[in-house]
Amino acid sequence: MTLRASDIIPISEARARLTELAEDVVGSGAEKVLTKNGSSYVALVDAKKLDYYHALELEHASLMLLTEAETALGQITAGKRLSSAKLDKLLAD
Repeated sequence: MTLRASDIIPISEARARLTELAEDVVGSGAEKVLTKNGSSYVALVDAKKLDYYHALELEHASLMLLTEAETALGQITAGKRLSSAKLDKLLAD
Protein backbone atom coordinates (compact mmCIF):
# COMPACT_ATOMS: atom_id res chain seq x y z
CA MET A 1 0.00 0.00 0.00
CA THR A 2 1.29 3.44 -0.91
CA LEU A 3 1.58 6.09 1.77
CA ARG A 4 -0.13 9.38 1.09
CA ALA A 5 1.07 12.68 2.50
CA SER A 6 -1.90 12.57 4.89
CA ASP A 7 -0.55 9.27 6.30
CA ILE A 8 2.62 10.97 7.59
CA ILE A 9 1.87 12.76 10.85
CA PRO A 10 4.09 14.49 13.40
CA ILE A 11 3.96 12.59 16.69
CA SER A 12 2.97 15.81 18.49
CA GLU A 13 -0.17 15.98 16.32
CA ALA A 14 -0.82 12.24 16.66
CA ARG A 15 -1.12 12.58 20.45
CA ALA A 16 -4.21 14.73 20.03
CA ARG A 17 -5.68 12.63 17.21
CA LEU A 18 -4.76 9.09 18.32
CA THR A 19 -8.31 7.70 18.44
CA GLU A 20 -9.15 9.19 15.04
CA LEU A 21 -5.92 7.87 13.51
CA ALA A 22 -6.42 4.41 15.00
CA GLU A 23 -9.95 4.23 13.64
CA ASP A 24 -8.69 5.23 10.19
CA VAL A 25 -5.99 2.55 10.32
CA VAL A 26 -8.48 -0.16 11.30
CA GLY A 27 -11.29 1.08 9.07
CA SER A 28 -9.42 1.74 5.84
CA GLY A 29 -6.31 -0.37 6.32
CA ALA A 30 -4.18 2.74 5.84
CA GLU A 31 -0.94 2.75 7.76
CA LYS A 32 0.23 5.93 9.44
CA VAL A 33 3.86 6.94 9.87
CA LEU A 34 4.48 9.15 12.87
CA THR A 35 7.44 11.47 12.67
CA LYS A 36 9.66 12.95 15.34
CA ASN A 37 11.79 15.97 14.45
CA GLY A 38 10.84 15.43 10.80
CA SER A 39 12.07 11.84 10.58
CA SER A 40 10.10 8.59 10.57
CA TYR A 41 9.75 7.36 14.15
CA VAL A 42 6.97 4.77 14.55
CA ALA A 43 4.01 3.47 12.57
CA LEU A 44 0.38 2.77 13.33
CA VAL A 45 -0.62 -0.52 11.75
CA ASP A 46 -3.75 -2.63 12.16
CA ALA A 47 -3.01 -5.37 14.72
CA LYS A 48 -4.26 -8.07 12.30
CA LYS A 49 -1.86 -6.81 9.66
CA LEU A 50 0.95 -6.82 12.21
CA ASP A 51 0.17 -10.46 13.04
CA TYR A 52 0.29 -11.19 9.31
CA TYR A 53 3.67 -9.44 9.00
CA HIS A 54 5.01 -11.56 11.87
CA ALA A 55 3.72 -14.75 10.24
CA LEU A 56 5.43 -13.75 6.98
CA GLU A 57 8.65 -13.11 8.86
CA LEU A 58 8.53 -16.58 10.43
CA GLU A 59 7.73 -18.16 7.07
CA HIS A 60 10.66 -16.34 5.47
CA ALA A 61 13.00 -17.53 8.22
CA SER A 62 11.80 -21.11 7.72
CA LEU A 63 12.33 -20.87 3.96
CA MET A 64 15.84 -19.52 4.50
CA LEU A 65 16.66 -22.46 6.81
CA LEU A 66 15.27 -24.92 4.27
CA THR A 67 17.32 -23.32 1.51
CA GLU A 68 20.47 -23.57 3.62
CA ALA A 69 19.72 -27.21 4.45
CA GLU A 70 19.13 -28.00 0.77
CA THR A 71 22.41 -26.33 -0.17
CA ALA A 72 24.29 -28.24 2.52
CA LEU A 73 22.77 -31.57 1.45
CA GLY A 74 23.74 -30.87 -2.14
CA GLN A 75 27.29 -30.11 -1.05
CA ILE A 76 27.44 -33.31 1.01
CA THR A 77 26.19 -35.49 -1.85
CA ALA A 78 28.67 -33.78 -4.21
CA GLY A 79 31.48 -34.58 -1.80
CA LYS A 80 32.13 -30.92 -1.01
CA ARG A 81 31.38 -31.37 2.68
CA LEU A 82 31.93 -34.09 5.21
CA SER A 83 29.01 -35.81 6.85
CA SER A 84 28.96 -35.62 10.64
CA ALA A 85 29.85 -39.33 10.84
CA LYS A 86 32.95 -38.83 8.65
CA LEU A 87 33.92 -35.73 10.59
CA ASP A 88 33.57 -37.61 13.90
CA LYS A 89 35.74 -40.43 12.50
CA LEU A 90 38.44 -37.99 11.35
CA LEU A 91 38.41 -36.22 14.71
CA ALA A 92 38.68 -39.54 16.59
CA ASP A 93 41.77 -40.62 14.62
